[in-house]
Amino acid sequence: MITPEEDIRIITVDVGNMLTRLGVFELADGNAPALSGSCALTSKPTLTADEALVELRHARSLLPAGDVAGAILSCVVPALTDSWRRALERELRCHVLVVGPGLRSGIRLKFDNPAEVGGDRIADAIAARERHGAPILVVDLGTTTNLELVDAAGAFAGGVIAPGIALGARALSNAAARLPVIEPAPPARVLGRNTAEAMRSGVVLGSAAMVDGLVDAIIAEQGLDPNLPIIVTGSNAGVLARLMRHDAVVDDELTLHGLALIWVANRR
Repeated sequence: MITPEEDIRIITVDVGNMLTRLGVFELADGNAPALSGSCALTSKPTLTADEALVELRHARSLLPAGDVAGAILSCVVPALTDSWRRALERELRCHVLVVGPGLRSGIRLKFDNPAEVGGDRIADAIAARERHGAPILVVDLGTTTNLELVDAAGAFAGGVIAPGIALGARALSNAAARLPVIEPAPPARVLGRNTAEAMRSGVVLGSAAMVDGLVDAIIAEQGLDPNLPIIVTGSNAGVLARLMRHDAVVDDELTLHGLALIWVANRR
């Protein structure tokens, strides 16, 4: 636990397939970590440690300045994990935690193989439980659309992984020669009157309908309250939340908060 006299700053890094998000958290007076600033960079498919260091220094110019006592990294791109870890160690000169086997998460994972669960999904579940209570369902929008259930006992009960909105738009264009590349923005109506409108309807409204349907299926299968709290985070979270039938709360920085909580649970 954080003791009242402590006042320190940490950096959290969430490397995804599309975006790399960084957050600065202040830990003081025994309270929960407080986010003081965040930024997002485009993720690169490959990155040396030197290149990651350049990215990190650029990101730090966008974040609150000050000494950093620790850092934690979650990376769903295995080829980038070591580069970001080494860059963080060189720049911050502090111990860097990497989310994975051997690190205390503070949450029970009801999975056949817990090592398969990505660090971002674990962070989402922990932050949702601590910030919003349990049971709760998280919808995380990125390259994939992930649904994660935290049960009444506070355990990570399981989830769903589906194609993300942007991935769906790219897949249509790549697989069908006559379909254009589109920006997956919400259409004005369901029935499109041109190809781009029809594609936006299918991709964006289809994603909202898919999430609503999966929420209904999870509630029915698990015998949950139909008014189960739902948190939406990630790219286009606000857009999707407005299109869903279910009431949902948007928490854009959920993953970063979860990483900060994992750091606290593992602090030296």
